[in-house]
Amino acid sequence: MNIIQSEFKIAVPSKGRLMEQSIELLHKSGMKFNASGRQLFAVCQKTGILIIFSNAVDIPVLVEQGVVDAGITGSDLVIEKKADVKEYLKLGFGKCRLSIATHRDFQYKSINDLKGKIIGTKFVNISNGYFKEKKLNDIKIIEINGAVEVMVLLNMVDAIIDLVETGSSLREHDLVEREVLLESQAVLIGSKKSEDKELIQKLVRRIEGILIALKYSLLEYNCPADKLDQAKKITPGYSSPTIQKTDSTDWFAVKVMVEKNRIPAIMDELEVIGCQAILETEVANCRL
Repeated sequence: MNIIQSEFKIAVPSKGRLMEQSIELLHKSGMKFNASGRQLFAVCQKTGILIIFSNAVDIPVLVEQGVVDAGITGSDLVIEKKADVKEYLKLGFGKCRLSIATHRDFQYKSINDLKGKIIGTKFVNISNGYFKEKKLNDIKIIEINGAVEVMVLLNMVDAIIDLVETGSSLREHDLVEREVLLESQAVLIGSKKSEDKELIQKLVRRIEGILIALKYSLLEYNCPADKLDQAKKITPGYSSPTIQKTDSTDWFAVKVMVEKNRIPAIMDELEVIGCQAILETEVANCRL
């Protein structure tokens, strides 16, 4: 098979949790393909869509150049590569922050304490832009594409700028997070050169449905007729609740989308006004 001839191509990270979560998301959106070992690409059953496994750092450029129609990568990498792409969706996973860190013994009170210092990072463009905005022009940025933490211990640099998720790696190397440059997460990006706009929009809608389903549950309950207005205020829903009559004129049956993290509190409120048979149902997918 000549992969260049595939009509629609999507690039996903080739390793790590970003790869796993990207594949899971595409599977949930209806794309059936096998991903195993060190394969470079996979073909979706029935559709023929090609999934290309690539280093996450290369995906913004692949999308920008139109080599692939869409891609999943970190928003930090899109910014660092200055990629001229369309960002369709923030995907809610791969969340981290790009931060400045120094050794814990470094005397740090503000960003101005880095004047004249050497900073190591693989995010050279973002770093230069940040310090230019802060009017700190005498900081030297050197590119390091490896374990940047150890460079501080080797006295090669005074500070580093790197992605931080939990901060455990910094603490293990006696480093302290000082400033956050930006927040990052996985994003779905598309090429401005792609000719198949209808297919990318269909993909976006499918993924949107999955992301919304992750945030919401379906709540069903029986509500006393004289408390319906109160219940509607407690559970206004994504747009509005679905209300049905029951065999009794004293009760209504209500179905409504509720944010998962609010479910326990909302159940309490509904119970207080006399609602009964309050049930939560997980939502796997939806279109709103």
